[in-house]
Parts: sequence; C-alpha cells; structure tokens
Amino acid sequence: MTIPSGTGKRALILAGGWEGHEPFPCANLFAGLLREAGMEATVSDSLDSLLDADALAATDLIVPMYTMSTITREQEAGLLDAVEAGAGLGGWHGGMGDAFRDNPAYQFATGGQWVAHPGNIIDYTVQITRPDDPIVAGLSPFAMHSEQYYMHVDPSNEVLATTTFGGEHCAWIDGVVMPVAWKRRYGAGRVFYCSLGHVAKDFDVPEAREIVRRGLLWAAR
Repeated sequence: MTIPSGTGKRALILAGGWEGHEPFPCANLFAGLLREAGMEATVSDSLDSLLDADALAATDLIVPMYTMSTITREQEAGLLDAVEAGAGLGGWHGGMGDAFRDNPAYQFATGGQWVAHPGNIIDYTVQITRPDDPIVAGLSPFAMHSEQYYMHVDPSNEVLATTTFGGEHCAWIDGVVMPVAWKRRYGAGRVFYCSLGHVAKDFDVPEAREIVRRGLLWAAR
C-alpha cells in the first residue's frame, strides 16, 4: 500500500517556540518533502496565521512546530475549529506534543502530551505495531539515538509504533511500552503524531523521516 500524493493540497507549517528543537530546519525539511509530493507548503513564524478562517478553510494540513509556547484562546479556536471541520493536523516530537502545555483542549485533539525523557539522549529501539498500515508498511524495527519520549496518551489513539523503556534511568518505568507514532480523528479531521525528531539530524534515520512524511500526507484533508 502507498500513501497518495498531496497534489493540489495546501499545508501550513507553524514554526517557532523553543529553539532547541530546531523549528525552522525541521519545518523546512518537511516543507520540502511535502512539496516533492505535490503539496503547496507554507512555513509561518506566527500563530496569528490561525486567525484567518478563510485561509484555514482552504488548508488541508496544519503542522505545529512550536515547542513550549503559549497560544491565545482565539488562535487555539482557529486551529481546533479548522481541524474539526476537516483540516488535517500532523507533527512530531515537542513541536506538536509539547507545544501548548496550558491548553488541554489542544492536547485532546493531538492525543498526547510529553511529560519526560528519562536519560535525555540515549539509545533505544522503535517497534512497528501496525505493519498493515500504509504509514508504517514495509518498515522494520529501527534504532534511535535521541530523546525517548515518555508521554501521557489518549487510549483512543490508533498506535502505529512503540518503544519500550528500560529501568536504567527511572526504575519504576522498566518495561513500559510507550506509543511513538499514532493516528486518530478529531471531528472530521485526521490527526497524526510521531514523538521522534528532537533535532533535524534525527531525521537522517530513514525510517523516522519516512514515518513522519507518510503520516503528514495521510493527515492532509
């Protein structure tokens, strides 16, 4: 199975927030991949882009890359209303999974929130749990050297990949199986998330880059 191309579709990538996650290099990387798939991809550094309801109605995919930031009530409403009406929502790591800590409604849409990465930069393995799903089809388990995200997650998520924690850094989570990538619905919108991608170089791992690329294309309206 293959992910259909995004020909004729529009993506809005919101880049900003904490610089440690390299928001602009990561945003530009996936903007390029989306353009290669035939989408029109715009990178914006302002959350005020979420206030233009007409533009959002013509947007097929919204990608927040805005770690540890704040969002106004009006901006959040613009985002959630657009997704509920059918725009896709997709992203990775803290850019989407730790964007707006004070906004549970946003977290309800995304399906999870980062809470820890024990050991910081470590070696770990990602397992594929839904090999029949086109987002991860054909991929084998793969190694990462990065932050292993521990997250609070929605049980309604359709989990595509997981990682298992050891007890070296926090003994009480030894053996915990944690979702790494999932998809879900929010109203009429498709939502995709992947916890990989602490910095742009993490996407030098082909499987990490491909999961996010496919996931974003799947989420597009």
